[in-house]
Amino acid sequence: MTNRGAVRVLGRRRIAHARPRTRRTPSWWRDAIGILCWANVLVVLALWVSGRGLQSLAGGSAELLTSLGRLSGLLAANLLLLQVFLMARVPMIERSYGQDELARRHRLVGFWSFNLLLAHIALILLGYTLRDHSDLLRETWSVVTTYGGMLLAVAASTALTVVVVTSVRAARRALRYESWHLLHLYAYIGVGLSVPHEIWTGADFTTSRVARVYWWSAYGVALAAIVVYRLALPVWRTLRHGLTVREVIREGPDVVTVLLGGRGLHRMPVRAGQYFVFRFLDGPGWSRGNPYSLSASPAPDRLRVTAKAAGDGSSRLARMRPGTKVVIEGPYGRLTAERRVTDRVAMFASGIGITPLRALLEELEYRPGEAILVYRARDAADVVFRDELDQLARTRGITVHYMLGRRIRNWDSWLPESAWEWTDEDAMRALVPGITQYDVYVCGPDRWMDAVCATALEIGLPANQLHQERFSW
Repeated sequence: MTNRGAVRVLGRRRIAHARPRTRRTPSWWRDAIGILCWANVLVVLALWVSGRGLQSLAGGSAELLTSLGRLSGLLAANLLLLQVFLMARVPMIERSYGQDELARRHRLVGFWSFNLLLAHIALILLGYTLRDHSDLLRETWSVVTTYGGMLLAVAASTALTVVVVTSVRAARRALRYESWHLLHLYAYIGVGLSVPHEIWTGADFTTSRVARVYWWSAYGVALAAIVVYRLALPVWRTLRHGLTVREVIREGPDVVTVLLGGRGLHRMPVRAGQYFVFRFLDGPGWSRGNPYSLSASPAPDRLRVTAKAAGDGSSRLARMRPGTKVVIEGPYGRLTAERRVTDRVAMFASGIGITPLRALLEELEYRPGEAILVYRARDAADVVFRDELDQLARTRGITVHYMLGRRIRNWDSWLPESAWEWTDEDAMRALVPGITQYDVYVCGPDRWMDAVCATALEIGLPANQLHQERFSW
């Protein structure tokens, strides 16, 4: 462990340009969104009951299976729409949960939706087979070829299967981010192709006006969220601010910084700690977006991102030419000053995870001696922004601890091998004395973050003072 003490200075840093203040998200928003989601599930159950779903359970094996198949299909469709809505980048939802938690919930809801879809297919086909006194293969062929919209439903199921299979962890690790992201867009195809089948053959659509109003409203809300927040808003911000590449700077062998210039960026509601999805219009591959955190506090005419060459998208940054136009989505993320509850801040960064924390250290308000950075890197050559961090230490009174070396093997620790004689808890107490009086921000690889967060909570840090955001896909 190496420790570089901070130089204390008088006064506090002045913000040269005021930015739009992000209002603190009301805590009740999160509860209200959760209640609304569960209420939608209850509405679907009520519609099934009103359509004689319960009575059908007592009508014999064929009706029992068919009724349960209807219910599983309705729930699958409802969860699929909810899944789409969760990732539509609706600001109120994102600020309430954060993209990392939304991604986890999106994944969980997606697998439940897919399992219910499989149950729907199996139960309906078995029910129809018993009703028509046929065999399963012949009944399946009859349903697919003679029922309205079924060929499109088969295509929808195929598209959703591709999305689910490629979302399994082993498959995700084997795929490049760009490939996974492109395949994941098949979910929209699946949703769209499933609609005709529900309209033409779904019992709820054909027999209940209330159900038709509900389902058309649900599809309309999901579609509006996608159009407004995933398409219209990014296009409007891209055209309004006109971002282009100004300069590309090599920070190290595999780390590159890109300076972006634009118009009226002080009007953009972006804060240090947030990230954008960038599409650089420099040729083939421009349509694939990549998420990058800001590595400096946003300025009225400039944004800065820094990335490690870990895939095709980030590798392209090193070859970017000044003047390249940029399409943006965002800003996203809630690893910001909005979440602070104390006057002191402690930052734990590993590797390229330093980027959002370095921006926060520049933007946050604190007195000399009230900010601590613990930065772990494999070796001195892997330390990014060394000169900038040392400058912040001198001018703002930050204490910076550089922790160099590989992580301890066969031990779920956040410490390097050079600190093997320390326990995680003792090291954290030594590096950040009185840590329970700090807001703690953490960013880095998932397993390392898990170890840091577990240690901080173990030694008594209140959960509302621990701030993290995961960027793994």
